[in-house]
Amino acid sequence: MDPNEMVREEKTGFGSIRISDEVVKVIAGLAAIDIKGVAGMSGGLVGGIAEMLGRKNLAKGIKVEVGEKEAAVDLSVIMDYGIRIPDVAAQIQESVKSSIERMTGLVVVEVNVNVQGVAFASESREDEHRVK
Repeated sequence: MDPNEMVREEKTGFGSIRISDEVVKVIAGLAAIDIKGVAGMSGGLVGGIAEMLGRKNLAKGIKVEVGEKEAAVDLSVIMDYGIRIPDVAAQIQESVKSSIERMTGLVVVEVNVNVQGVAFASESREDEHRVK
């Protein structure tokens, strides 16, 4: 394992336990997309439009900075149209913080939510009908 990718190592009586930053990213991504109002994670802007990531690429839209005992997380998300963005963003922050702390033992000091786009359900339904 690349030592730069290891975020936490704990020595036990039986050896050591290592958690990679990729694991922390996936935990954060799964916690975020489970929130009602989150359409998906964003991998950045492509041609001025936010790129929506699938479940297999959740970690791509997330950055983590991890010390020995603390972590900071930056997430890029796409929200559903019509929701109250500050409320959903606060729910994302709470969910990501509690999930990472519960699963890794790290203390999450900040969760920054970057909203990069809005998904319109009616437009995606129209596209599906055109394909058929």
